[in-house]
Amino acid sequence: MPAGSSKKRERQYEQIKDNAQEHGVSERRAKEIAARAVNKERARSGESEQASKPSNRDAKSAPQCGGERSHRGSGGPTKEQLYQEAKKKNIDGRSQMNKDELRKAVGR
Repeated sequence: MPAGSSKKRERQYEQIKDNAQEHGVSERRAKEIAARAVNKERARSGESEQASKPSNRDAKSAPQCGGERSHRGSGGPTKEQLYQEAKKKNIDGRSQMNKDELRKAVGR
């Protein structure tokens, strides 16, 4: 954490770092993820002296987007993401469907 960070940002950093480690990320990578997330939030809220254009360009902050960007990857949404979407829509037979069938069933 940069010197002079608020207690809120320090708690946020620790929470993100701990969560990443719980999901099997190495300590070094977890620290990097946490630092980047906190620094982006600091830039967006005007707490930092400098802010990159991408930090200020996004319409939503990382916690608000909730993984929406993961749907745009090279393979699109994962089978699990498609399954959860099918579950929300109460699509019958979803547990027996493969990824392509789930994609068609949810209309992607």
